[in-house]
Amino acid sequence: MSITNSDYKKITSALDQVQDNGRDIRQIFQGYYDDSSDSQMEWEVDAAVIAFSMFSSRWTTEILSALYIAGDKRFNELRTLLRGISSRTLSDKLTACRENGLVERVVEDGPPIRVMYRLTTHGRNCGRLLGPLVAYMKIHNDLVVSKD
Repeated sequence: MSITNSDYKKITSALDQVQDNGRDIRQIFQGYYDDSSDSQMEWEVDAAVIAFSMFSSRWTTEILSALYIAGDKRFNELRTLLRGISSRTLSDKLTACRENGLVERVVEDGPPIRVMYRLTTHGRNCGRLLGPLVAYMKIHNDLVVSKD
């Protein structure tokens, strides 16, 4: 995607702010560590692994991205967006996303009864937090470039 130089600068400036905020957060956490102990650093690494593990599962990122970008979807609409996913896998992954508090299943009375899947507040917040990472990777991988 080729975007204007002005928009490219806005995105890179916003990414710089995100990186600065991340550095500030790290420094705050680090201020609570006892300098003589590696156990706090090990705890933080473990916490990061746990946090990212929910997004590293095949299809989970795709499901969350589809719901974040396209909004609430019915099961078959979601399956259509996610080319190549089986109904069984989608069902299993939606259950896991619900168990992790990322997605909610909303049943609308009928007839016919309609079931929609939507991101929870936690799921939307994760999407907002992952958005800058996705933007950074688009730029890094030259998927987004300045046309000026």
